[in-house]
Amino acid sequence: MARTVGIGHQDFEKVITEDIFYVDKTKFIQEWWENKDEVTLITRPRRFGKTLNLSMVEKFFSVKYAGRGDLFENLYIWNQEEYRELQGTYPVIFLSFAKVKETSFQNMRKKICLLIMDLYNQYDFLLDGEVLNEKEKAAYQEISPDMTDSLAADSLNRLSDYLMRHYGKRVIILLDEYDTPMQEAYVGGYWDEAVAFTRNLFNSTFKTNPYLERALMMGITRTSRESIFSDFNNATVVTTTSKRYEDAFGFTQEEVWESLKEYGLYEERENVRTWYDGFTFGSKRDIYNPWSIINYLKERKFAAYWANTSGNSLVGKLVREGSAELKVTMEDLLAGGTLHARIDEQIVYNQLNGNENAIWSLLLASGYLRVEMCESDERGHREYELKLTNKEVSVMFEKMIGSWFDDSISAYNAFIRALLLGDVEAMNAYMNKIVFTTFSYFDTGNGSSEEPEPERFYHGFVLGLIVNLAGRYKITSNRESGFGRYDVMLEPLKERDDAIIIEFKVRRSAKKQTLEEAVKEALEQIEEKNYAASFIAAKIAPERIKKYGFAFEGKKVLIGGK
Repeated sequence: MARTVGIGHQDFEKVITEDIFYVDKTKFIQEWWENKDEVTLITRPRRFGKTLNLSMVEKFFSVKYAGRGDLFENLYIWNQEEYRELQGTYPVIFLSFAKVKETSFQNMRKKICLLIMDLYNQYDFLLDGEVLNEKEKAAYQEISPDMTDSLAADSLNRLSDYLMRHYGKRVIILLDEYDTPMQEAYVGGYWDEAVAFTRNLFNSTFKTNPYLERALMMGITRTSRESIFSDFNNATVVTTTSKRYEDAFGFTQEEVWESLKEYGLYEERENVRTWYDGFTFGSKRDIYNPWSIINYLKERKFAAYWANTSGNSLVGKLVREGSAELKVTMEDLLAGGTLHARIDEQIVYNQLNGNENAIWSLLLASGYLRVEMCESDERGHREYELKLTNKEVSVMFEKMIGSWFDDSISAYNAFIRALLLGDVEAMNAYMNKIVFTTFSYFDTGNGSSEEPEPERFYHGFVLGLIVNLAGRYKITSNRESGFGRYDVMLEPLKERDDAIIIEFKVRRSAKKQTLEEAVKEALEQIEEKNYAASFIAAKIAPERIKKYGFAFEGKKVLIGGK
């Protein structure tokens, strides 16, 4: 009989005792322990089993679970007899920053201090024993959401000392979602304060902690050494391109195939591959997202389960506010193309506004891109060929791009209808409504320039066209320049539709021309460069080829056609 498929379970004990669907990842315990690294930092995309694996490690080592070998009896680790003696023998501190999603530094600091206070409350039996002297007991009771910075920084170091003295063994520290506060600090605009606070906490907990046996940290990104890790250089960092623990997170293809057999879905394996395969960790390819597979097993229908969960806001902001060139690259990726980039796996958040490689690095770490090929140049710099991970991610980006026009959705849909009908007057009316409503939304990231960038808007607009008309048209673009010129070609997939050519022009203050003159220039360029040649070659009659010139000046747009 197939096991119950439960969604969202992160407590290992509950998964095992209630016979909830689970793929055995206990080999990770052996691999991690035998590597003997003092501090291990592992990055994986969200919903890849990081929290469940940490819970598994806690239940295996923690003295709170001494004698609970029944949780592991039918799993890989229990067949390694020497590991049975390790079960339940270490004091374990388990802390998660998953809920530290605050809009200000003061609230972030208070939330972390509150989590530390809750930890102390779990061990308040220490106040009744003789392990602590009176001064230590007094300091213990000073742990609170409003404790001083110095006390907060040393709090986990001190707790490690207390537990080591009580149990006679150094502690194991597990920290989940270590980078969540840092991502929120970047979005919330309090990065520097968050870095200073977190750096001191991490240095005391993981670098200068003589009471530490091992530590295991989990997150999505590897935050740059220049930020929270500047004084913390003893960690072994395992990213998505590292070969360690390749199959410890996510499901391998073999594991997915076995799961499909268990639930009578094996005949759908190729569709499952198309939708959810594509992740690569180290040299291990064909890794699947557990969240999507588990949801598919339960719902028995294909959907963007993982991509539609929370966590896309930063990605959406970076793509929407990104440069024209970044949006051009997104067009290629959505069309199934690849991206050539130099990736730095140490994410520098304060570079995300202007450094496209930093954005691609974040998208790779977050699971939205997969590695097709990697090679190193003569200086050791690693160059990557990347593409969208799978169909699920493509669908997610399509929905994200469509949402850009939510505030003007009726005008946008009306514009699309007018475009297809060739109604230039309506196109002008609706396009000006769209530009007025959404222009600033696209240009928010352009804080360094006094002059707005229409390219950010109209490249985003073209992405919207691709998303909305992809099933009806083959949409291509000729991008000889990102400044003042952008051609779009819409080749119909059905005979009933007309072909469309669009030429964009930007009228800047330095140009001595009117919008009308800019439109005329755009239309003349379509003719002079014979853009219609490819349509004629495809046997599309000239009368079925619509040609439009779009001229932008700030939030004004004028469209002409022929």
